[in-house]
Amino acid sequence: MFSDLLNSLSWEQTTERIYSKTEADVVRALSAEQCGIEEFMALVSPAASGYLEAMAQLSQRLTYARFGKTMSLFIPLYLTNSCINSCLYCGFHAENHIPRTILTPEQIDAECRAIKALAPFENILLVTGENPYRAGVEYLREAIEIVKRYFDNVKIEVMPLASEDYSSLKQVGLNGVICFQETYNRSRYNIYHPRGMKANFDWRVNAPDRMGQAAVHSIGMGVLIGLEDWRTDVTMLAQHIKYLERRYWRTRYSVNFPRLRPAENGGFQPNVVMSDRELAQLTFAFRIFDHDIDISYSTREQAEFRDNMSTLGVTTFSAGSKTDPGGYATYPQSLEQFSVSDSRTPMQVAAALRGLGREVVWKDWDRSFDLWRDIQGR
Repeated sequence: MFSDLLNSLSWEQTTERIYSKTEADVVRALSAEQCGIEEFMALVSPAASGYLEAMAQLSQRLTYARFGKTMSLFIPLYLTNSCINSCLYCGFHAENHIPRTILTPEQIDAECRAIKALAPFENILLVTGENPYRAGVEYLREAIEIVKRYFDNVKIEVMPLASEDYSSLKQVGLNGVICFQETYNRSRYNIYHPRGMKANFDWRVNAPDRMGQAAVHSIGMGVLIGLEDWRTDVTMLAQHIKYLERRYWRTRYSVNFPRLRPAENGGFQPNVVMSDRELAQLTFAFRIFDHDIDISYSTREQAEFRDNMSTLGVTTFSAGSKTDPGGYATYPQSLEQFSVSDSRTPMQVAAALRGLGREVVWKDWDRSFDLWRDIQGR
């Protein structure tokens, strides 16, 4: 399990190594035949801040070589804001006195039909709070069975599950799983996650191992930018991904780097605020580090910034997102998990991308692949 490797990695020493990198290290990293962890640390270090143009050009070249000029679009569907966790930064946390919603099968069906009326999406992400008692595996099975009638590619972002549970959900059409570690800083993790299932650091950090054991087709990962030093966190993330790629090499991997924004109402304030330039630097560094990884930007980011990055390394966008359960048809005024910055409609996002020379991809999985996979697994 990855937790064994992580225990051998010192957070403090990794931080020191990153901040000791020089411009000469950055130049060597940009000319290296292979970008390893040392090179990655140079590219995310402060020393690389003056090399963004060179990094952008290399990132663009590598992205075009692997993905062409495509941009895959997906949409999230929040099924419930019910949660037993107490994450300090989340609007869904258990102590927040808000109306809790769990969509019924009929409401899930109505949400799917509303999404289909927005755009020809075939890629959908089902999102829940973490409540195994009211929205557990059986609830997810039923939800996936409904959603699979409308969408070819179904992913989930839910509580970490056991390997056999991922296998069970694959049987009804699950294609991918996204699970953010939030931060790899074990010593401070429980400051942000004091109670609930999410307080178990090892159970969460080893979730991608269990997905790999279940042969999940696609695994999405990331850290929440704003909790701890982002450079150290993403270096741990890079180590994690390379570990998984060696062990579960048939699986595809993706990364996302959501940024916490300063709260205007006295709520949780991020410890670190990442600038657009720094997010661009991180995006370029990850593309140079891993040519095949899918890099995703959500609607947390501003439209202009997303459009600019669509030509330089990002390969997947969410579009038209509602971050509240039932936000497309059932409860359009309910609580959002986070505020959306890019409020364009899916078709407006697609038009902007085409204007930038991108080929918009609404579908990158087919039901026939599920049948082929099932035959191969017998």
